[in-house]
Amino acid sequence: MIRVLLADDQAMVRGALATLLDLEPDIEVVAQVGRGDEVANAVATTLPDVCLVDIEMPGTDGIEATRAVRARYPQVHCLIVTTFGRPGYLRRALEAGASGFVVKDAPADELADAVRRVAAGLRVVDPALATASLVEGRNPLTPREQDVLREALSGATVADISRRVHLSPGTVRNHLSSAIGKTGTGTRVEAAAVARDRGWL
Repeated sequence: MIRVLLADDQAMVRGALATLLDLEPDIEVVAQVGRGDEVANAVATTLPDVCLVDIEMPGTDGIEATRAVRARYPQVHCLIVTTFGRPGYLRRALEAGASGFVVKDAPADELADAVRRVAAGLRVVDPALATASLVEGRNPLTPREQDVLREALSGATVADISRRVHLSPGTVRNHLSSAIGKTGTGTRVEAAAVARDRGWL
């Protein structure tokens, strides 16, 4: 029996996934959580074989939750199941230790098969997303550029960003200018939106 933990902040989606997977004779859903920062503790108490993890969750995102699980429980495999099929997310998820990446609109039998393959130690990646990731290439933003763009998403001023990321306003402007150039945009808000949409943040 393959023991599965589901992590998704949308209760209806989580319930639907649990129902679908419980129909499989060799898969058992042993836990469900709605926050990214609950995943590692739930793994500790239920010892699943596979975690199905959404990316955008409160507490911490699914990529960081995957990183935490893999660091503490290397025998547990993580499969990212998300609405957001962005090439940058795929690359970041694999770097965090995910064994697979599929989008939520995949047929139910494909999801169950992905769980089985990941549990067997194989890697599963949505083919169209893998191609897009190769075409798009690596994330060009430095970690600090990513930090300032995350803050810029909300429309924060340079002074606000400076306080939040503990950098001088001049350094923040330099990072924003570099990120604007790398994203081919005209403003920090546009740069942040492009970076988000490509899965770089």
